[in-house]
Amino acid sequence: MIRNFDHVTIGVRDTAAATRFFGLLGFEHEKTVTISGGTFSRYMGVPGLEAEHVTLVLRGAQPRMEVQLLRFLHPDPLLDPDIASLCKTGFNHVCLAVDDLDAELARLRAAGVDSRSGSLDFRGCKLVFLRGPEDVCVELSERKALPT
Repeated sequence: MIRNFDHVTIGVRDTAAATRFFGLLGFEHEKTVTISGGTFSRYMGVPGLEAEHVTLVLRGAQPRMEVQLLRFLHPDPLLDPDIASLCKTGFNHVCLAVDDLDAELARLRAAGVDSRSGSLDFRGCKLVFLRGPEDVCVELSERKALPT
């Protein structure tokens, strides 16, 4: 039985910048390791794989929530020219729940984070898209209490 999402992994070229971005969202650096060798190459299907693997953890979250950053040292990563497009198949975006979207968005904008959209009220949620590392789309969602 599936219990919950465990982590999302994002391929990046600049782990420091990505760590700063997710730090603004409350994620803290837990560890950095280098993954390489036959076991990882076979598991990921990437011959000759060598990569910096950074684990960021949202402290206090139950269940545990991780963002993993992967910076390829070998081979050179393929750049996705359509990464910013939400009109495609495959990975679309990741969404994080917040208590107060307006306050969170104001704080993030003051820190230099760009939003991709204005906020939207949809099905009991207030939503906004952010421009994340490598132009990955990160959404924030404030769930409103449903009337009783």
